Amino acid sequence: MKIIESVREMQQYSESLRNKGKRIAFVPTMGFLHQGHLSLMIEGRKRGDCLVTSIYVNPTQFGPKEDLAKYPRNFEMDRKLCDGVGVDVIFFPPDREVYPEHYQTYVTVEEVTQNLCGLSRPGHFQGVATVCAKLFNMVKPHVSIFGKKDFQQLVVIKRMVAELNMDLEIVGMTTVREADGLAMSSRNTYLKAEERESALSLSRSLKRAKNLYDGGERDAGRIIAEAKKLIGSFPHATIDYVHICDTTTMKDVKRLEGECVMALAVRVGVARLIDNHVFGEPLDI
Repeated sequence: MKIIESVREMQQYSESLRNKGKRIAFVPTMGFLHQGHLSLMIEGRKRGDCLVTSIYVNPTQFGPKEDLAKYPRNFEMDRKLCDGVGVDVIFFPPDREVYPEHYQTYVTVEEVTQNLCGLSRPGHFQGVATVCAKLFNMVKPHVSIFGKKDFQQLVVIKRMVAELNMDLEIVGMTTVREADGLAMSSRNTYLKAEERESALSLSRSLKRAKNLYDGGERDAGRIIAEAKKLIGSFPHATIDYVHICDTTTMKDVKRLEGECVMALAVRVGVARLIDNHVFGEPLDI
């Protein structure tokens, strides 16, 4: 397994593979890997001759009062986990390689970023779109794999790739959960022992919403009200947002007609957790 830190070296390595007709699969991460990340890498291993993962905590997607400095990092652990699932290259660039001095170019995806995390985290998706566009140019993959836990992010990346005519396939993979239903996240490490039960408010409210939908309920307001009521019954949970949106536009809907997603952001202690469910799809909780 190679570890590459230079953008130029990464580009040259990828170009040599492309010239040999090899297919490159890419999994971008911010490190502190868990089974959710590894599941993406295992899928990438199936889809490419060479599997590249990046480990880069992207500063431009964090707000001034967010957890950039405290975001968990453990490169040695990440290296061992990547080696265990057959990663060929870890791309591990320093900030100066990604954002050189006087950097001033950003990618903005408009309408689909104006709800959910786009409202509560201004500038977040500009940072996400920018770093992904840059990583795609650095790694030159044929396919890139993302988790559906960050559903709005997946919608943003797919739209950016399509509208900028990038020659790249984007694959979304099902959320990986702990045995108790909690969606896997690097930020789960922030949870104190007494807060863990409250973190389950997200998955349990999604299951409640699914049951209502499966029972014939189509009024978004009623489903949201039930979800908020359930989350509010947990002592350490504070709602950031609970929305039901059209999966293409990411705009709120009043009635569930066509494909819709319920998206949640809930603060549990210092951790801000997100989760979602696309109605009509399975929910293994």
